[in-house]
Amino acid sequence: MFGFGFFDAFIAAGVFGLQYFLSSRNSVYWGGIIPLLFVVWRTWTFVNENEKLLHYALILSVGLAFLIGGWYEGRNVVREKRKQELNKMKSYDMK
Repeated sequence: MFGFGFFDAFIAAGVFGLQYFLSSRNSVYWGGIIPLLFVVWRTWTFVNENEKLLHYALILSVGLAFLIGGWYEGRNVVREKRKQELNKMKSYDMK
């Protein structure tokens, strides 16, 4: 898995899409599920498959950077939706 083949790109895109979807939900904690699972998975492979520490640290940091970036973008979407709803409610109160 993750030999950077054709199907691996679809798996990664699906994971990032799911991360964005979960991050754009009302609860902030949904977006933390996939980064937590990623850390657990990478740590498990580090311990059980005798990976080098530098390899583990680089993959973990790059993966977390992308996943947390998706989490941040999803939270911005929620924040903007709430702001639009509040503005809509204020405009109805003005009439």
